[in-house]
Amino acid sequence: MHLDRETCRKARLAHDARFDGRFFIGVRTTKIFCRPICPAPSPREENVDYYPSAAAAAAAGLRPCLRCRPECAPGTPAWNGSSSTVSRALREIAEGALDAGGVDDLAGRLGVGDRHLRRLFLEHLGAPPIAVAQTHRLLSAKRLLDETDLPMSTVALAAGYGSVRRFNHVFHETWNRTPRELRQARRGIRRVSSKGLCFRLRYRPPFDWDALVGFFSTRAIPGVEYVENGHYRRSILVAGTPGIIDLSHSASDVILEIDHARPECLLGIVSRVRRLCDLDADPVAIASGLSSDALLRPLVEARPGLRVPGAWDGFELGIRAILGQQISVRGASTLAGRLVERYGRPLESARAGVTHLFPRAEDLAGANLASIGLPQKRAETLSAFSAAVASGQLVLDGSVIAGSTGPEETRERLRSIAGIGAWTAGYVAMRALSDPDAFPAADLVLLRAAGAGTARQLQGFAERWRPWRAYAALHLWQGVNDGNLHHLLHLDGKPGRKAAAGGR
Repeated sequence: MHLDRETCRKARLAHDARFDGRFFIGVRTTKIFCRPICPAPSPREENVDYYPSAAAAAAAGLRPCLRCRPECAPGTPAWNGSSSTVSRALREIAEGALDAGGVDDLAGRLGVGDRHLRRLFLEHLGAPPIAVAQTHRLLSAKRLLDETDLPMSTVALAAGYGSVRRFNHVFHETWNRTPRELRQARRGIRRVSSKGLCFRLRYRPPFDWDALVGFFSTRAIPGVEYVENGHYRRSILVAGTPGIIDLSHSASDVILEIDHARPECLLGIVSRVRRLCDLDADPVAIASGLSSDALLRPLVEARPGLRVPGAWDGFELGIRAILGQQISVRGASTLAGRLVERYGRPLESARAGVTHLFPRAEDLAGANLASIGLPQKRAETLSAFSAAVASGQLVLDGSVIAGSTGPEETRERLRSIAGIGAWTAGYVAMRALSDPDAFPAADLVLLRAAGAGTARQLQGFAERWRPWRAYAALHLWQGVNDGNLHHLLHLDGKPGRKAAAGGR
């Protein structure tokens, strides 16, 4: 979606939610920047500037609007400017990468030079990495202030400020009010749920929550994940501390309840949940790109806002995918449940359906995994995969190590492990690495849907679906589940194959 000045003007005058987070409006007369959906009276066009990010607006000397709350806008789409490096950098910044280290360290982890990283940020976001991190810290603190009852010192710590004094200074400098005064002005906001802290996570509409939670439900790992009445619940382990998250959906946002004992981990948890639910996707741009294809058009129209389900933990997803090779989804879930029961850590504060943490890579690397009923070769693959993750040779958290070339390097490292082929590597890249163009070309359903005889032929057909091949795969899988691809519903007449075809 091209965002020229005229497009931005029309979007702000229409208060179009589809553009929320894609650009910000700077008002010269008030020195305030807003979201396109701001309810305040629209300023005159000659008094307006448009910025590609909140950080760019802040760097221009503007302060965030207290009415539309830019801190609540959806994040930058993963493919913004088609720069995967910027996407990965934003992900790390959101999880505190620049709180303890510098831009040089971040660039090293991304496998680029620091000058190149700064240039990419200026090109795509209009601000350098440090400015982006500072704006993220400020807006995150404002959100914690509004939506929780955490003490001021805890909010400062959770947002990455080194001291309460610095926290107070930045807030007063930005809004000419103290944090306490700003909190008192937002008394009407629901702050705490009965089970823990509650956040409302915004997204760009449309959003197909039913399809997302249905995908999670079919593949839920017993004891670790549980789906009930439209809620997705799971155990988490962050910074060595266990917890539980609960996700549900309202008319305009995803409601996240967090039960975790370390406030400094809250923003990292929120960031990971946004990836888990693909909340920063741009469904209008995706639909525009895929609807030009005759095969995909009716599927896109049937399921507007379909998202690629992410993964809370890349290692967990990899284990689940390997367990599911050549068996049904239900069979893979049964094996995963056995693995959790034998090697997972029980939760002290369990909730309905969520009783354990998923085993760590270190727990499985040397374990006798054949004992849960696996073929010996499959058990050896799991052990080798676990050892690679435990040693740091394989990173599956969406970041990359120095000298790597991004998701493709990770796929190559996955394929180098005996027993992991192109399908598993592509599936892990799609969900664990949040690569919007990842594509498991060896999938049986995808092969038949495109009329391709081989994975290589399908790769050729799928070129027309770039850069959203992951979404194309999801639409085809969902089309089978919905009955919109009747010729794929009974593959080879074997009833177990339908369930297994849509990912493990």
